[in-house]
Amino acid sequence: MDVPPYCKHFKVHGCHLNSFACKCVVLAFIALILRAVLLPTFHSFGGAEQSKLVFIGNLSLSLGHKFGIRKDKFLEVPQIVWGLNNQKIAFARACLTARFLNRTLLMPSLSASLFYKEVELLEPISFDKVFQFKKFNTLCNGFVQLGEFSDLRNQTGAFELQKGSGRRWTPERDLDQLKQHNEDPYNEFDVIRIIGKNPFLWHDHWPVKDYAKVFECLVLVDEIMNEADKVVSRIRDIGATQVRSENESPQNGINPAENPFLRPVPYVAVHMRIEIDWMIHCKKLEQRSNITQICSSKEEIMERVGNIAGLKTPVVVYLAVADSLLHDPSILSGWKEGLIPYEKKKLGLEGTYKKFPYLIQSAIDYEVCLRADVFVGNSFSTFSNLIVLDRTQKLIRMSVTSSCGVDVRWPSYAYNILGEAKGPQRWMTNMSGSSLQAISYGSNDISCCVDP
Repeated sequence: MDVPPYCKHFKVHGCHLNSFACKCVVLAFIALILRAVLLPTFHSFGGAEQSKLVFIGNLSLSLGHKFGIRKDKFLEVPQIVWGLNNQKIAFARACLTARFLNRTLLMPSLSASLFYKEVELLEPISFDKVFQFKKFNTLCNGFVQLGEFSDLRNQTGAFELQKGSGRRWTPERDLDQLKQHNEDPYNEFDVIRIIGKNPFLWHDHWPVKDYAKVFECLVLVDEIMNEADKVVSRIRDIGATQVRSENESPQNGINPAENPFLRPVPYVAVHMRIEIDWMIHCKKLEQRSNITQICSSKEEIMERVGNIAGLKTPVVVYLAVADSLLHDPSILSGWKEGLIPYEKKKLGLEGTYKKFPYLIQSAIDYEVCLRADVFVGNSFSTFSNLIVLDRTQKLIRMSVTSSCGVDVRWPSYAYNILGEAKGPQRWMTNMSGSSLQAISYGSNDISCCVDP
């Protein structure tokens, strides 16, 4: 049998191979040569260089570097300000902008205090004093990356990118600016420093699902989580006592140690927006938008919560309210029988909250509302919207995409919109949204179904 010319080398060296085996060996040898010739740049990703990349698993932002998020190039953003959930949205928007530019976001400063106009009074607080830095990078690995200023080598300095503003600065112009700065010569700078307005006010180019992914990576530090645990435990203990007293009697012979009502019981959380500044804001918003379902009176909230179908009573209703309402006893009266209202003052925890700045207090209340068995909020509140988004994510992970007419775990409602049986409207976040507009600024176009 004739031996192919390219196999003669193997015969000379004593390799008596048949034609088929020879071909396999040669093809493998050719493949190795082609790999070395055509893919030389892969070698540079080994060793020390490999730590400079975090591979992207979701390319919904599409314009990131095809090999992954660079850990040696950074994005720096202005201090993040306003309320807790405005800051969470601003932080996520900064993360997604950094991802678009194929850069690691330098850990930004948050704002511990709440000032809308007196910027000089803002009290900065480091991100890692509120959220777990390492946990964030672990959970968001391959999607977005957070870095520290100590990571900077400062070889090429920083390029300052001025964000546009005004009506002429359209979303299209903003996106074009980002695309331009995702190319050379800007790629040569170690740091792109965005200057100008707060990231919450930047144009939004990212879908709801991308924001949700970032929010899932935000885990509160242990100190704040422990405080939230205390509040939730206090609420459930009170609920157990109320349920036990309702269901026990000296005649029934139940051994308290065996009483099932001693186990943790459900509670309802209501984000009650009725403070004066909110009512002024929402009335103006109703006038501008010609919408009547934004503001809700105290009486309307109480009535609609009391009409939630299938709500088992007695049950503790935790009221997440502004501090200005803690000394208003009327918020604790007028509730339907079986609904037992508590706020942090009545819980005996006002002093616990007071030892923390505004941002931390809000984070504790957020966690308490998030863990509630039933949550009721206002669909025009950013706080309420983000809680419902988080709760919707939990339901989706359980393969639940609708709460319409069915009993689901962790149901959420909007009290400003009338639902079935004169109760609040069932509420799930539309995860297919192309931007966070409805969540950032509110909407009355909500549904009990979701397109995940």
